[in-house]
Amino acid sequence: MKVARFYAPGDIRIEEAPEPVPGPEEIKIRVHNTSTCGTDLKIFRHGHHHIDPPRVIGHEIAGEIVEVGAEVSGWAPGDRVQVIAAIPCGECAECLRGYQTICPNQLSMGYHFDGGFAEYMIVPRNVLKVDGLNRIPDNVGYAEASVAEPLACVLNGQNFAGVEEGDVVVVVGAGPIGCLHVRLARAKGAGAVYLVDLNRGRLDMAADLVKPDAAICASEVDSVEQVLALTEGRGADLIITAAAAGKTQEDALRMAARRGRISFFGGLPKDNPIIACDSNLVHYRELTIYGANGSSPAHNKQALELIATGAVPVSDLITHRLPLDGVLEAIDIVSSGDAIKVTIEPGLS
Repeated sequence: MKVARFYAPGDIRIEEAPEPVPGPEEIKIRVHNTSTCGTDLKIFRHGHHHIDPPRVIGHEIAGEIVEVGAEVSGWAPGDRVQVIAAIPCGECAECLRGYQTICPNQLSMGYHFDGGFAEYMIVPRNVLKVDGLNRIPDNVGYAEASVAEPLACVLNGQNFAGVEEGDVVVVVGAGPIGCLHVRLARAKGAGAVYLVDLNRGRLDMAADLVKPDAAICASEVDSVEQVLALTEGRGADLIITAAAAGKTQEDALRMAARRGRISFFGGLPKDNPIIACDSNLVHYRELTIYGANGSSPAHNKQALELIATGAVPVSDLITHRLPLDGVLEAIDIVSSGDAIKVTIEPGLS
């Protein structure tokens, strides 16, 4: 079979490999779609401390079961499934409290286990143990199901920070995550959603699809001033920073309404994680800052349901479909910002 393996920063190789054989507590799937994300770009450029190369990467996975281990029950060949990316242990103090997204023993597909940039892959027992293999609803395609993983992360962030009926929500970052945030905020009853990005082309492309109430190009205008003008000086109830830039987090503090909430959804570069926080804004306006880290198995199930019911459409966000040979091209497209969502389909020629 064909796989895309990461060897070192800048070195991903399309190779031939033996088809994997599932152990008694594992499942083998034929991969139909694995979508790409900014994390794949980061791995390509910088590697990752949890990846011991060579490793098949790719963690937004949907496929079809072809073989079930002898000790696995409840699954059969032909079942259509989506695989979680972040795998909690299910046993630590945080997991037992229901905080699976911050499990200190978390493992990940495409990091600790071979991922979805392959024709076939193994779903390990760690995933099955925490109910992390999900049936794809009949009306959802494999490509759409692969987007359930990033939507699950978005769902975690918004559930934690809370979107209330009528809220003014600002989403900073017009990539696929930002687009999903806009659509989920609308599904949760936001009164207005504003989308902010530095890149005019990416902002226009995203805005054409997700139709925010305002699209603000931060390289052309002061985004804080624009949000304050749009809200008659009040500010936004919730600001979601879906961009890996410290300035977006600093600006979020300045555009928040009294009792506003801020979700630091996008992590910052590890060599530059410190921002300037005006503590008096937090103090006098009674602001709340939330983190957001990945998703749980339950979030993935909820995300599939949101896609299946049409509450959060995703099919139009998939702007590029490429064969497995096109993984490097897909990463280039992600890097360019010329796409919303790029998916890899091993069955394409």
